[in-house]
Amino acid sequence: MARRTKAEAEATRVALLDAAEEVFFDKGVARTSLEQIARHAGMTRGAVYWHFRNKADLFRAMLDRVRMPFEELVGETDIGDATPLDTIRLGCRQGFKRLEQPQHRRVHAILLHRCEFFSDIDPQAMQAEMAGECLDALLGYFTAARDQDLLRDDVSPELATQLLQAVLSGLFHDWLRDSEAFSLLERGSQLVDAQLRLLGRDDASP
Repeated sequence: MARRTKAEAEATRVALLDAAEEVFFDKGVARTSLEQIARHAGMTRGAVYWHFRNKADLFRAMLDRVRMPFEELVGETDIGDATPLDTIRLGCRQGFKRLEQPQHRRVHAILLHRCEFFSDIDPQAMQAEMAGECLDALLGYFTAARDQDLLRDDVSPELATQLLQAVLSGLFHDWLRDSEAFSLLERGSQLVDAQLRLLGRDDASP
């Protein structure tokens, strides 16, 4: 009985998060109430408060479902004896694949385009937090590439990280504005490959 009750509670939580995604996407975060989310999920507002303290808590839980720690992305690929630069390439490609999934695309669109700063929700801080997780990992791989003499002499790991982050950020924002305009996986892979060739030594470029 207890096991079934726990499963039912988790199913309720998931249903509320799914409903929140849909309503946030349609109405925007600031204009969405917990009552609207509960009704959309076919539940009461009490069910929302049973699982989440407030709208900010629910919003963060929604974001947590699409977090993509770079090390996790790398772990999903068969890197074998890949160099640090190859590992970056493989991790980015895996990230592109995830981002093309409807839930990831929808939640990131909410964060970037349908969420204003209000109350205890700061979308810019949340964007910076999620980006920071990726940048720290990239810096580690670029540092390893420098130590293995794979980076150009005039490119530091910090500069390489900033340059790749600028490429990824611009690509992602362009794609979210019109996700049907191009394949994120295809164009993203091309841009990352080109960037890594520019950053790598001529005799060690991917």
